[in-house]
Amino acid sequence: MQIYTKTGDKGETSLFDGKRVRKDEVRVESYGTIDELNSYIGFARHFVEDQDIADILQRIQRELFDVAGELATTDRDKFPEKIEQSHIDVLERIIDTYLEKIDKMDAFIIPGSSKGSAALHVARTICRRGERRILRLSREEPVSEHLMKYVNRLSDVLYALARFSETELNYVVFEKNNES
Repeated sequence: MQIYTKTGDKGETSLFDGKRVRKDEVRVESYGTIDELNSYIGFARHFVEDQDIADILQRIQRELFDVAGELATTDRDKFPEKIEQSHIDVLERIIDTYLEKIDKMDAFIIPGSSKGSAALHVARTICRRGERRILRLSREEPVSEHLMKYVNRLSDVLYALARFSETELNYVVFEKNNES
């Protein structure tokens, strides 16, 4: 089996619906960032010690294939919208569940208390970048409102899981440097 087609050698790629586009177009940037996020969540899963969190992350990875699929096509007949309000509701329940388990913080936490929490914080920032790419795409072409909400909530999920992963650790609170 070959994975190379040579059709992308001049900077173009095919969307899911067969449409040819430049590799640096915002649509490709959008689903490419979601692909990067999916891979990084998989990486983070191997550092997370809590099995419930690992299971949540794996389910999210499966859903991110649908997010990327929606972004990788302009023809809804070939790939209908799959992210629904029920997906967003699940993410909101996860956020609420995990934030209830941690102390309320009125300060920023410096990421890196553990490998697991640090990896989740990196995933959160990749998710935020993906959200910005999708927002830019939505200014040019229609993007599902549910998909946009899902990605926004997902970054909050990753934050909540990272913070929960830090609760048993000696985390570092950000303090303004008065020497500057």
